[in-house]
Amino acid sequence: MSDAPLKGWNHIPDVPLQVSPFFQWPPRPMRMLAWVWNSWFFITERLIIVAIACISFYWFQPPLEETQTLAIGWIAEMFARNVILMSLVAGGLHLYFYTFTKQGQKLKYDPRPLMKNGRQFTLGSQIRDNIFWTIASGVTVWTAYEVLMFWAMANGVAPVLTWAAHPIWFIALFLLIPVWESFYFYWIHRFLHIPFFYKHVHALHHRNINVGPWSGMAMHPVEHLIFLGSVLIHFIVAAHPVHILFHLQYYALTAATTHTGFEAMVVKDKNRLKLGTFHHQMHHRYFECNYGSLELPWDKWFGSFHDGTMTSDAKIRERRKRFTNGSR
Repeated sequence: MSDAPLKGWNHIPDVPLQVSPFFQWPPRPMRMLAWVWNSWFFITERLIIVAIACISFYWFQPPLEETQTLAIGWIAEMFARNVILMSLVAGGLHLYFYTFTKQGQKLKYDPRPLMKNGRQFTLGSQIRDNIFWTIASGVTVWTAYEVLMFWAMANGVAPVLTWAAHPIWFIALFLLIPVWESFYFYWIHRFLHIPFFYKHVHALHHRNINVGPWSGMAMHPVEHLIFLGSVLIHFIVAAHPVHILFHLQYYALTAATTHTGFEAMVVKDKNRLKLGTFHHQMHHRYFECNYGSLELPWDKWFGSFHDGTMTSDAKIRERRKRFTNGSR
C-alpha cells in the first residue's frame, strides 16, 4: 500500500488530506494564517452566510419586543424566510450542478449520477426524498429553534450580547461558532453511529451514499433536533440575535453546500467557491470514518481518519470488518 490516491472516484483533491495546521507539529504560523484566511476571505461560504444573517436580521427578522409573545404571524414569517433560503441555496446548487450540469463532471467526486429511483427512499426518488425531509422536518426544526432562542432572549431567559458593550467579542463569536460546530458535530455524529441510533435515526441520512445539495439536511426529525441543538449553547454563551441567525443558517445552509458532491464551483476556469469536502464525501461511501471535519482532528485522535490514500483505505476496510450491517 502507499500514499497513492484511491481508485473509483471521478475527482480526488491532493492527498493525503491534512487537518488544520493549528494541530500539526511543528507549528507553522504562516500556514495557520493562510488556513484562517482561506476559510473566511474573500468569497467563502462563511462570509456569505454572515452577509445572509445580517440581511435577515435587518430586513426579515421581527424585533425582540415582538418575539416576547409567541404569535403565529412572526413565526410563520420566519418559517417562510427559512424555506426560501434553503430553496435558494440547495435548489440553486442542484440546478447549477445537476439539472443544467454547468460544470459537467469537473471537480465532481463521485462519477455516478444521483439515484432517480430506490425503494429505500420515502418518496421513491433520492431528490424528492431529500427535499421532503429537508423542508418538512429540517426547516421546521430550524425555525423552532429560532423561535425558542428569540423568545428566550426577549424574556431574559437567554443572555443577550450587544455590540456597544462587547465589540471585540461580538466579532469573535462569528469566528468561534464554526469551531464549536466542528467540536459538536463530531461527538453527536459518533453518537448517531451507535447501532440503535444509526438504525432508527441516522440511517435516513445515509441513504445518500452519493450526495447532492438536498442531501445535507435530509435527516430524521430526531437527528434534526440533535444536530441543530448546537444553538442551545447560547443559553450559556451570550449572543446577539444576528449570531443566532448566523449559527443556525451556518448549520443548515452549509449542510447543503458541503453535500454538493463537488469540491468547488468553477467560474472562468478558476475555483471561485469551495464547497463539498472529499473528507465528508468518503464518510457517505465508507461509513465508519471521517465523522468530523478537518477543523478539529478528532478523527485522527480516535483512529477514524481516512486521508484519501490507499494505505488509509486498507486500514478503514480492516476497521469495517469489525462491524456488521446492523452496527453501523
